[in-house]
Amino acid sequence: MQPGPALSQKLGPAGVNIGMVIQKVNDATKNFRGMKVPVEVDVNVSTKEIEVKVFSPPVAELLKKELGVEKGSGLQKKTKVANASIEQIISVSKTKLPNLLSNNLKAAVKSVLGSCITLGILVESKHPRDVIRDIEAGKYDKEISEEITETPAEKKAQLDEYFAKILEEQEKVRKLEEAAKAAEEAAKAAATAATPGATPVAEGAVTPAAAEAKPAEAKAEKKAAKK
Repeated sequence: MQPGPALSQKLGPAGVNIGMVIQKVNDATKNFRGMKVPVEVDVNVSTKEIEVKVFSPPVAELLKKELGVEKGSGLQKKTKVANASIEQIISVSKTKLPNLLSNNLKAAVKSVLGSCITLGILVESKHPRDVIRDIEAGKYDKEISEEITETPAEKKAQLDEYFAKILEEQEKVRKLEEAAKAAEEAAKAAATAATPGATPVAEGAVTPAAAEAKPAEAKAEKKAAKK
């Protein structure tokens, strides 16, 4: 938290030390550095006592931190940003469980997998919907019931290797799309240059033909006026 007009407007009338509030909030959230965290500040106007309540970060923020990604995919259907293990999903689910409308960890895991769909995150080298179906079929009951949050090194290497191939394919598609766009623009430019008399005319400019037509129009108007 940093000083700002919004903070001053809310805390100024209470007559509390804004610097102290900022310090308390920053101390309470130091373990969430780099993430957006919901914070509630209760101020007793009479005694000037300050109480800071820190809530767990949004699921998206927890996933990005867990997987080391800066942001989710804006095109989740075609672009993926990470490949998580079920253990990593369980870890995030355990952190967020107290603030989720889930009765148990299994339900929380499925909820977090829903966020993976939105962010463009693969899980176990699959689409999150497929993993949800696997969970409902009981495939990950052991990991969830034992609350396993550490991904085996060998498995992590396999997930990374698979995702490296995904990134390679995405880069190829991106380059092909850029080349197709460039070719389309070049074709349009060539077609314009090849068309006789297709010299671009600035908006509001007068073409030679129009310039010749104007005196003729003026003469016609004069004749009409004389009649």
